Amino acid sequence: MGKMRESVLEELKENRDEKYREFNEKLTTGIGRSLGVRIPLIRAMAKRLSLSGGEEWIEELMELSEAERLELFQEELTLWGMVIGLMRTEDRVRARLLDAWVPAINSWAVCDTANSTFKFMERDRAYWYDYVLKYFSSKNEYELRFVVVTLMSHFMTDEYIDSILKILNEIKQEDYYANMAVAWAISVAFVKYKEKTFRFLSANDLSQDVQNKAIRKIRESLRVTAEDKESVLSLKK
Repeated sequence: MGKMRESVLEELKENRDEKYREFNEKLTTGIGRSLGVRIPLIRAMAKRLSLSGGEEWIEELMELSEAERLELFQEELTLWGMVIGLMRTEDRVRARLLDAWVPAINSWAVCDTANSTFKFMERDRAYWYDYVLKYFSSKNEYELRFVVVTLMSHFMTDEYIDSILKILNEIKQEDYYANMAVAWAISVAFVKYKEKTFRFLSANDLSQDVQNKAIRKIRESLRVTAEDKESVLSLKK
């Protein structure tokens, strides 16, 4: 084990919380190993590593074999993604680092938590939109979730909304966490672009399951009026 990885892993282990680990593993059943480190602590580590030592640590992770990466703790994977998001570097370097991290994602929690730090994409959406879409043809559940959550979180704008709805319509995936991401993204689109999204829900190629999950999430939203919640109910398949 490299020195940086050993040091980072030791710090994570020092901050483990057994009760939180048990709770966390229930949310990510059957996916990887967890230490039980709370997100604010991981985020603080990520901020520090993004300023010093982070790239060296990531390079050590990138040298691991595929089998060794499967043994990484969830917290290591989350921290890995967060450091990529927070560090100051050129787009081409960050893209190379993401190329190794995205295929290593093995839970919705790793994907979504790290994705919250990817605000760098909003500084050059054209570049990063093309980058994200290279995973659109993937058959991997979490690579597809990465596509959907990233577009939802950083590209839900006037310029991209039509393209995003088209992409969501074209995702044909039986895996639960990819489908849930699609439903979630549609509910966010409804809040920001109600008319466009209503028309989309009125005519699309979504499965019954995804359509109805999206409608349920819209109806659960505190940002949707009672009238709109009632109206969208008529679109259930």
